[in-house]
Amino acid sequence: MKKTRVLFLCTHNSARSQMAEGLLRALGGERFEVASAGHQPTHVHPWAIQVMAEIGVDISHHRAKNVSEFLGQTFDYVVTLCGDDAPGSCPFFPGGKRYLHVPFPDPSPGGLEDFRRVRDALRAWIEQEFLREGADG
Repeated sequence: MKKTRVLFLCTHNSARSQMAEGLLRALGGERFEVASAGHQPTHVHPWAIQVMAEIGVDISHHRAKNVSEFLGQTFDYVVTLCGDDAPGSCPFFPGGKRYLHVPFPDPSPGGLEDFRRVRDALRAWIEQEFLREGADG
């Protein structure tokens, strides 16, 4: 069975997109091939690693990637997660069959509770969009 390819994007590929990648891979890895990237990659935020570990998802081996690493590839879904507070800061990727923009706030300026809130919101959205019965993915 061909897996549905999903690319999650945000500016730094340090928190939101990394958590989304880990969640979809953990929850639907048998159906999805998942990646994440940003146009100004930095590093995977330690609190993103910590809050994901709290729910049994290990992203400690992830690394921040530049969207250019995926040029020439095609994804079934390209999902931008940048918050609406930063218009124009989300990267664009030309190889998507379907594009979704789902704004989540950047937890980086806050604390652990902000990371937990974003993680939980991402999980709920991923379960609804990709994992529920009858979902396209």
